[in-house]
Amino acid sequence: MQDYSATLRKFMPEAAAPIISRWINDTGCLFKISKSRSTKLGDYRAPFRTDGHRISVNHDLNPYSFLITTIHEFAHLQTWQQHKHAVKPHGKEWKTNFQNLMDPFLKLQIFPAEIARAIAQYLENPAASSCTDLHLFRTLKKFDKHSDQVFTVEMLPDKSHFKLQNGRVFQKQEKVRKRYKCLELTSNKLYLFHPIAEIYPIEIAH
Repeated sequence: MQDYSATLRKFMPEAAAPIISRWINDTGCLFKISKSRSTKLGDYRAPFRTDGHRISVNHDLNPYSFLITTIHEFAHLQTWQQHKHAVKPHGKEWKTNFQNLMDPFLKLQIFPAEIARAIAQYLENPAASSCTDLHLFRTLKKFDKHSDQVFTVEMLPDKSHFKLQNGRVFQKQEKVRKRYKCLELTSNKLYLFHPIAEIYPIEIAH
């Protein structure tokens, strides 16, 4: 049985690494540390043809975000093992598994008190991802490197411009429920942005 702890320790709290290594071995999961993706923090793919369980987690998350995302994806794996495609991706079965899988890490007191409190609140009704729970997401962001240099959509005034890491340029519009409408300048299409999506403010001459 291969021990992945040494590699995992580079991305998550040290005490969590042996547990996740054991999960990888017990499930036969292909666990991939992925490049940064703006649309998701992690991903689970069910067995298909000759492929087994596959999980990927973005490499650039802070250790606590990386661990929570990993637990999130293993909850998908466990739910698939139990129910295949017969239940909703983030239904009560997934929520129960997520809560149970999170429990040993809370007992080990791996998380700082501020994150532990936010997780406890989140566990009362976990959403599709930590990104959709603004309180947990904001708390986790405090532990990012250079967090004081990060700009988010909600920080910008309406009608101001910003670009993404891939160079696409947008103008911020009005808020719709929990997200912001933003107009892409090249395509003239509207997109909805999460309030804490990381962006780069820019000035456009008129």
